[in-house]
Amino acid sequence: MRALIIINMLFCVTYLHAQTNYYTTTKTFYESGYTYQCDVATSKLVTLYNKSNKWINTFPVYKSTGKNFIQTDAGIKLHELDNVMRSKRFSIVNSAFSASEKQRIKGHDFTIIMYVNSSTGKVDEVSFRFVNFGPFATIPVSVYRKIETEIKKNIWFTLTDEGRKLNYIYYWWAQEPK
Repeated sequence: MRALIIINMLFCVTYLHAQTNYYTTTKTFYESGYTYQCDVATSKLVTLYNKSNKWINTFPVYKSTGKNFIQTDAGIKLHELDNVMRSKRFSIVNSAFSASEKQRIKGHDFTIIMYVNSSTGKVDEVSFRFVNFGPFATIPVSVYRKIETEIKKNIWFTLTDEGRKLNYIYYWWAQEPK
């Protein structure tokens, strides 16, 4: 009986160790070849991004006037819909997580934000949002970095004339990795 209790305690300790919360406070992560910034709002919402990002706190504006771009309820089409790119970005996110990480975050989603170059249609920057008390806070920076690099390498958009008028195109989606 005592051996069973000790084994159960060891499993619990191992489980708790795997639950490290990396994003409890605002801080900078200095990793191998890249630096990420973690901003934690008073609401406990984490914004995680590559420290070299320039669009993170800049509102989309029209290049010619500098006036803020505001998306209407009816929607202003900034790029063509592309089901291949949609499937590809979902696949990139899904494949970034290990099986054990997917099990830990099952039933939860997080937000991926792309900052699209309005001249080329390529993704220039990526950021992530999630709460710091949820399961995505237990995922190391390296996983988010993998998503960022794969999106930047493999995702692009065909822009509309309206989309080309902006300094960049803000595009986001929420996803539960499967």
